[in-house]
Amino acid sequence: MAHLLTITLNPALDLTQSTAELMPGAVNRALTCELEPAGKGINLARVLVRLGHTVTVSGLLGADNAAPFEQLFRTSGLNDQFVRVPGQTRTNLKITEHNGRVTELNGPAFTAGVDHFERLLDSLPELITDCEAVMVCGSLPDGLTPEQLVRLITRLRETGKPVWLDTSGPALAAGLTARPAGVKPNLEELADWCGHDLDSPGAIAEAARNIQLGGVDDVVVSLGPRGVFWLGPEGGLWADSPTVPVFSTVCAGDTLLAALMHGRMTGQTDRDTLCYATALAAESVRHVGVGDPAASDFERLRQQARVHPRPGRNNNGELPL
Repeated sequence: MAHLLTITLNPALDLTQSTAELMPGAVNRALTCELEPAGKGINLARVLVRLGHTVTVSGLLGADNAAPFEQLFRTSGLNDQFVRVPGQTRTNLKITEHNGRVTELNGPAFTAGVDHFERLLDSLPELITDCEAVMVCGSLPDGLTPEQLVRLITRLRETGKPVWLDTSGPALAAGLTARPAGVKPNLEELADWCGHDLDSPGAIAEAARNIQLGGVDDVVVSLGPRGVFWLGPEGGLWADSPTVPVFSTVCAGDTLLAALMHGRMTGQTDRDTLCYATALAAESVRHVGVGDPAASDFERLRQQARVHPRPGRNNNGELPL
């Protein structure tokens, strides 16, 4: 198995509460409540460890409430190389309803200084020496600019290791100029980058192709219950997601990217990799947290995740978009 590095610049403590139906302006009763250290790169790392890989986690972490993260890193077998920043890591509230809707309220983050970012850059040569790939994930905290993200990706690319990016908004637009090996926007993030809605499979494929023409080899677009589109150097693949009950979609994209990297690191074909990743992402939405490859019915989910060279059709014979 591989040694991988994930970088999370703006982690979070995720407070997830579930309710039958959210009633704004009224007193609501939570049916479940879970507090978990998170952040895209951390979520990714947890899946990769479950899949048998060795993972180093780095980025920026608030020193004042680092204890829950440090405990998670110890119990999950993650190599903690985060740069500590004065202040607290943000707490994000996520309210899930039985119909699958998720309402998020993201708290304020610490403010990262130039010195903290430079310490992170200085640590990279040692961190990446034994790693086979790097994933830079999530939003930027206060104090960091999209231009600094470009510096980070450029510095990582100079090592010759493949770098994947999973972010959104101005950070995605800037990060693409550094030409990472791969990116994983969801449909909304890709449409935001394009500046218009993507209401057909052809529009999605064209947008992904425009990113690829800018120097990015792999563009993976997560489409929620509609599945996944992956445009690689050898062409595009569409995956139909298994139909599952949706409890929380929070970690689905992170699970998807982790499983894609697993397939790449273990030499699987793109078709088999996408099938496996789509199934594992579907498994993750049935509960709070990342996907579980040891789920008792995972093999059934994997068989239900169909991969095609063109968009599949739903039960009515219609294209999914």
